Formats: sequence, C-alpha cells, structure tokens
Amino acid sequence: MDDLILIRPDEGYLAWIREFRGEFAGCLDWLHGAQGLKHYEDPSEWLRYLALCGNESTVPEGDHLYSQFLCVRQTDGKIVGMVGVRHRPVGPLETWGGHVGYCVCPSERRKGYATWMLREVLPYCRSIGLSRVLLTAGDENVGSVKTILANGGVLENHVVSPKHHIPVGRYWIELS
Repeated sequence: MDDLILIRPDEGYLAWIREFRGEFAGCLDWLHGAQGLKHYEDPSEWLRYLALCGNESTVPEGDHLYSQFLCVRQTDGKIVGMVGVRHRPVGPLETWGGHVGYCVCPSERRKGYATWMLREVLPYCRSIGLSRVLLTAGDENVGSVKTILANGGVLENHVVSPKHHIPVGRYWIELS
C-alpha cells in the first residue's frame, strides 16, 4: 500500500475519473463513496457538484457537507477507489448511510484498498470534529463488513434500507 495516496479530485484527474466510472457500467454497485458520480457522465460536472457540496454556504438543498477523496495508485496514476465523508449526514442517511462511504474498482478488488482507504480517512474525520463515525453495510457485502471491522467498527444494530429493502448493519468507529 506504499504506492497509494488519498487526494482531492481536480481537473487533472478527469480522464481517470471517467475511466473509474466506466468500470462500474453494467455493474450492480452504486458507487458508494463517490457522491453522485453515477449521475454525471461528464466528470467536470461532477467536480462542480462536489465543489458545491464541499462548502457549507453552497450545499444544495437536501444534500450535506461532503468531502471527496480519490485513492490513487502512484505507480500508474490509476484511481483504484474513492472514499467520501459526510460531515453531518442528514435525513435517511443518518440511519442507513452514515459518515463514510467507499468503493473500489471492480478490477482492483480483494487487494485491501478499501481497508486502507478507510483507515487513512479516519484522521480527516477527526480533523473536522467527529468523535466517532457511522458506517453501514449490508450483511451480503462481506468485503465491506470486513473492512469496517478491520478498522475497529462495532455493530450497533440492523436497519432496513428504504432504497434497497435489505437489512443494513450500522457500525460505529470511535475516533481517539
């Protein structure tokens, strides 16, 4: 994992963001941790949306203050994953979404990237004043559950996701 970095997305990564999004075409995954990327074919539009969500005074109605990070493999510049932080989840996300979401390219899974991304973003969560973070994962998403547990997540309970209609585990990670 020495060749990975978490960085904020910018115009220099447009082609890589497009490629990352393309890897999820036809995939049932929802691009968790990539704040609305599935809705933006043009990565430039997505970056503009992220800029709005990243500023308390411009967050769109119904959205939340949000920080996005790309997980970039430095050896080839490829975005292998994304992780995002909701500063204060609002509405249903308070129950079944949580503070942190992440996703890894289908071609890059089972390499420990999600566990690394979550561990690396936790200090940022502390820096914005969070004392603990909520993460959620369906029991069928074994990789995500393992990622959360590997980073100190403790299961609180299960709720049913109104979007997916499946039980979702709610895990808390205490930040010291």
